[in-house]
Amino acid sequence: MKIIAFVGMPAAGKSVASDVVKEENIDVVNMGDVIRDEVKARGLDPTDANTGGVANDLRDKEGMDAVAKRCVPKIEALGKDLVVVDGVRGIAEVTFFKEHFGDDFTLVFIDAPLETRFERVTNRGRSDDMTDIEALKIRDERELGWGLAEAIKVADITVDNTDTIDAFRNTINEILENT
Repeated sequence: MKIIAFVGMPAAGKSVASDVVKEENIDVVNMGDVIRDEVKARGLDPTDANTGGVANDLRDKEGMDAVAKRCVPKIEALGKDLVVVDGVRGIAEVTFFKEHFGDDFTLVFIDAPLETRFERVTNRGRSDDMTDIEALKIRDERELGWGLAEAIKVADITVDNTDTIDAFRNTINEILENT
């Protein structure tokens, strides 16, 4: 089983990359869904504050690789040759996946500047999105506190997501074909 995982700052393009993957009939396990499911299970509203709080709580109680640990059974249950993981947020998760999947794990860093990411946030309309650029900066800092910068540094492939959507989609398809 090969695993391709996407890592990047909020709104860099990980979800769009996952949409491209799904169009190729490849299964995607979304790490954020693990958090959103836990928020719902706790009876909380799916706001950025609640989502971030639950993410911090899971990591505090179960370790910095808590979300990755919860994803592996979902990945293995699919029983596919290739699965994509959307939303790696820290080096502990990368380490856990690498220990579990070995050389069959490939980490792809999707990069985009802050201003571009904020523009995307204002257009996508998710319940946990930020309403101003300062809130996005706060979210960036929270995720960097989980070891995101370290995870980004060990990525096997870097994708600059500042070109057109079609160019980005083509790049993701090339990665799928070559991995």
